[in-house]
Order: sequence, then structure tokens, then C-alpha cells
Amino acid sequence: MFEYIRTHQKIMQLLLLLIIFPSFAFFGIESFTRSSGSDNAVATVGAYSISQQEFDSAQRDQLDRLRQMYGPQFDSKMLSTPEAKQNILDELISRKAMTLESVNNHLTVADQTLQQNILSTPGLTKPDGSFDADRYKSLLAAQGMTPSMYEQRLRQDLVVQQLLNAVQATSFMPKSVAERVAAIFEQEREVQVLDLKLNDYVSQVKITDAMLKAYYEKNAGEFEIPELVKAEYVVLNNEALAAQVTISDADLQSYYEQNKKQYVTEEQRRASHILLSVKKDATAAEQKMIRAKAEGLLAELRKKPESFAALAKEHSQDPGSAERGGDLDFFGKGAMVKPFEDAASKLKVGEISDLVQTDFGFHIIQLTDVKAGLTKSFDEVKNQIAVEVKKQKASKLYAEAAESFTNTVYEQSDSLKPVADKLKLKIESVSGLSRQPNSAMPASSPANNAKFLNAIFSEESLKKKRNTEAIEVAPATLIAGHIVEYKAASKRPFEEVKSSIMAKVTQIEAAALVKKDGELKLQALKGADNAAGFSDLKVVSRLKNTDMQGDALALIMKADVQKLPAFVGVDVPGAGYSIYRISKVNAGVQDRTRRAAEQEQLTSAISQQDVYSYVDALKQKAKVKINQSALSAAPSKAEQ
Repeated sequence: MFEYIRTHQKIMQLLLLLIIFPSFAFFGIESFTRSSGSDNAVATVGAYSISQQEFDSAQRDQLDRLRQMYGPQFDSKMLSTPEAKQNILDELISRKAMTLESVNNHLTVADQTLQQNILSTPGLTKPDGSFDADRYKSLLAAQGMTPSMYEQRLRQDLVVQQLLNAVQATSFMPKSVAERVAAIFEQEREVQVLDLKLNDYVSQVKITDAMLKAYYEKNAGEFEIPELVKAEYVVLNNEALAAQVTISDADLQSYYEQNKKQYVTEEQRRASHILLSVKKDATAAEQKMIRAKAEGLLAELRKKPESFAALAKEHSQDPGSAERGGDLDFFGKGAMVKPFEDAASKLKVGEISDLVQTDFGFHIIQLTDVKAGLTKSFDEVKNQIAVEVKKQKASKLYAEAAESFTNTVYEQSDSLKPVADKLKLKIESVSGLSRQPNSAMPASSPANNAKFLNAIFSEESLKKKRNTEAIEVAPATLIAGHIVEYKAASKRPFEEVKSSIMAKVTQIEAAALVKKDGELKLQALKGADNAAGFSDLKVVSRLKNTDMQGDALALIMKADVQKLPAFVGVDVPGAGYSIYRISKVNAGVQDRTRRAAEQEQLTSAISQQDVYSYVDALKQKAKVKINQSALSAAPSKAEQ
């Protein structure tokens, strides 16, 4: 277990985050509204309810994530089971329970912390390092959210994280337990091995035709040739339509002019600041005192501007920048609150501002660098625009083409040529298709998709020789197929496979002989020690790599060594039987650095378990009620 924890710690942490904090907009802002009536709710958690709309939204988002994860192999039926629905509901309930507890404990997050979290979000940084406000807004819009909605959601996530951090901070692993675990892994055992080789027993095996035929009948599946088809197919997707789209230079130039701001890199400014925070509920006297301190620092900087970094480290109350001498790195328009941005925009490099007051407190700003804005020329982005415009036009054409594709393959079902000619698609050919996806084929191949294979082996396709229906194997990707040749499932004749059966049965019988002989030798050695025939001594432990086969190392380290020598027998499939003689046990070498790391990993694992237990306790405290009839009646978004 410890080896799993040690090697999969990141996976365990990510799993926890995926369960408790799904990607933003998973549950939507409705997650934090109080219940105004729970008659039609799927569940209630204390004063909160989980509405049908919220549950449906969670299903849709889970469906989208699974589709992205599995690609063409995605099967929407994964979310159609009662278990899948219950899992989604459990996640919603966990979040509600934590939200309720954070409200009861009056937990809050400062505006500055919220802003810093947004600015550091991966994927929202331009190539020049500035915050991409346009992309931020467009990503939220794609999720049906406004910045204010997302910021409210993020604030709640951060509040809940405070709650969980408090639980994790109390978790600990007793040093005595950690030391014991470490000692078990460090322990070394001196062993010798006596190998009984499988091949040495082959000559003793006697095989009859009856044994071969019995194996043939008992293991018929090994000799079955699955039904196979050769098929033709056509694929309709944006790529196929984009290849048919022609665009003039005038169209490209027009797109460039209309979207010029996409190719503009705005001016970036780099500044350092000293922040003296002012709480929202600060009295006038407190504000006056903080302003006076800020004015004192400003006066000192006017005399010695070169001391800015040192004073920022000493006095700034911005934890994100103070340790860097107040450096905020480069930022673009809209990245900072307006009073700060206005002041920074008026400074020249090296200049220090007057006091700037924002909702965070009093700032002293020094401009340290400026990157001029740039605009890429039309020629620089012409090819990029051509690809984008073709994609857009293909997307617009797809809906109409998809309807024509679907109707044509159904109405003219004896051939794919009509649909290929009508939509200018290429007819592809593939051989050796079976009812299951072929691991030798690319998983992304439309013809290797499970839904397509199910359709191509349907009665309509096999017996009536009709086209399959149009199958959606990926977003905006339709495929239809037609069987060209069919081979029914069959069984290879006994005489054809007799030699291979002979080899398998011989190995099985030899393995039985060597195991029987090995177990007899093992019992004899346990009764009377005899080191004759054993190899030279080698030292093994759970931490050292060895060339041992099968379960040998695990059995050696678990063996009772109260009386030495101790013996262990190991059946090694395909190789024979090995007997290990354990002659000495050593404590091994202590590695304090490794032990400290292992204790930290064990503590982390325990803290994660504590979080799970804590969330379960919160759900019990909130007196969760589930409307099973509403949950059962709720249609899966995978089914709609």
C-alpha cells in the first residue's frame, strides 16, 4: 500500500480535487443559492436544495468532460446508469455541505486574493506574459457565465478550500508508525535460490491424443476465428468540408480588418509597488494612521529611489509581490484595478507615483519597464486567417450537409456512391473489421469506433446489405458504412492447431511436474537444512531492484524468519519453480532524508482520507435528503 501511495501521490491529490472541485462552471452559480422550495428538488442539504436544473447541468458538464477524455471511443451510455447519476449527485451534495459549513463559520476571501487567483490562472496569459482579459471573458461566455458570476463561484471555491485546508492541517502521522513503516522497507534479507527449470521436466511428459482433444474442446475460444467484414465508408466532418471551401484574398483581407485586434499586442507595463492594506471596516482613525505611514515611506523613497525593493520587502503587505521587492511583472490594460492602472499609465520608467488608494489600501508604484504594443501585418497572419476562415465556413456548412448526408445514406441505401458524389466525399475501404475495436488500428479512426462497428454488424447491414445509418462518432463527425464482404465466425480445425496444442499441453504438464517436485523438496528442506545446489548469497529488500520473477520478493519479505534458515517456494509461470533459502536478516541502512519524505507522503495520504471523512461528516450534519423518485425519473443527458 505504501508503495502505491508513494508512487501515485499526485494522482490521489488530483482525484480529490476532481471530486470536490470540478472545473469552473461545472455546477453553475445555482450551487450557492438557498432553497426557496424543495418539493421538486433532487436532494436537499440543510438549507440548500439541488434543483433538477442544477442536476441536469452537472450531467451535461460531466458528459462533455468524458467526451473530451475518451474522444471517438466515448459512449454516452456511461452516464445512463443509476450508479453514474448517483455519483454526480454525491458530488453536488458534497459541495453543498461544504458551502453550508463555510457560511456557518463566516469564512470569506479578500478581493485581492480573488484577483491574484484569477491573474495566475493557466491559459489566460498572452505570449508577452500579460493577462488575456478577452480570452478570460470568452471562455466564461462559452460556459454561459459572466465575469461576476465566475468570480462569485471562484470566491466560494476559495472559501471551501479554506475549510479543507483547516482539516488537512490537523492531520499527522505518528513518528513511531512512520519509523516502523520505514524499517519494514529498509529491512534486508540474505537469500540463496535453487531453480527447478521447466524445460528439464519436458522429457518426462507423456501426451495422448485424448489429452489434446480435451484441451481443444475445453478451450474452443482460443481457436475461434471471429466474423470479419470488409467495408466501405464515408466520413463527413469539418475537415472534409473545409477542403472544398475556396476563399479569395479579398475575403481574407476583410477578415483581417474586422478582427484586427486579435493580432494586436497591447502595450505592457511592468511595475513594482508597496501596499499598505486597509481593511474594509477600518475606522477613519485607522485609515489616517496607515496613510501617514505610507506618506512616510513615500518621502523616504523620494530621497532614495534605489531603496524601493528593500522597502517593499520590509513593509509591503502584498504577499504575492513583497518577497520579490514589490515586482508585479508585466501587465496589460484591464489587469489591475482602475486607480492603480491609471496611475501606472502616467509614469515614465523609473518614476515613483504619489500615494494611490484602491479597495486594497494605499499603494506606492514605481514603473520599471514598458513593452510597446505591436500589430502583426496581414501577410504575417494570412495563412493563419485562411485556416480559420475555412473552419468557420465549414462549420456553417456542416448543419446543412449533415442533414443531406443522413437523408442520402438512408434513402439510397444500396450504395455509398450517391452520398459521396453529392457531397464530394471520398469513399474509404477497410478490411478485417470485427465487432470489437481493433487495437492495431488508430483509436481515432472513425471506422474503429465502437458505435460504427455496432452499426456495421447490425441486421440491416449484414443481412439486408443496406448502408448503415449516419453515425456520430465525434463532435461534428458523421460516418456511414456499407459491407463489401462478410466472413462468418468459424473454428480452426483440430489438425490445423494440433501442434500448437501439443506445445501448450506439454508446458502445462511439465509445470505440474516441476511444481510437485519443488513442493516436495521444499518440505524436505524445512525438515532438514541443506544448502547444496543453492546459488551464491544475495541481499534483497523492498527498496532494492532485483531480478526476481513473479511473487518471489513479496513472499521472501513476508516469510516468517523467527527461525533461520527459512525457506520459501515460488511457482514461476513459464519458467519453473524456485526455492529461496533465507539465512540472515539485517536492519538495513537508514536514510533520514528518505524517511522524512515518506513520513510527509504518509501524512498527505492520511490528510486526504481525513478530508473524505470530514466531508462525509458534513453531509450527515446537514441531514441530506435525496428524492429518489426524482433522481430515478431524471433523464440522463446522455440519453437526450
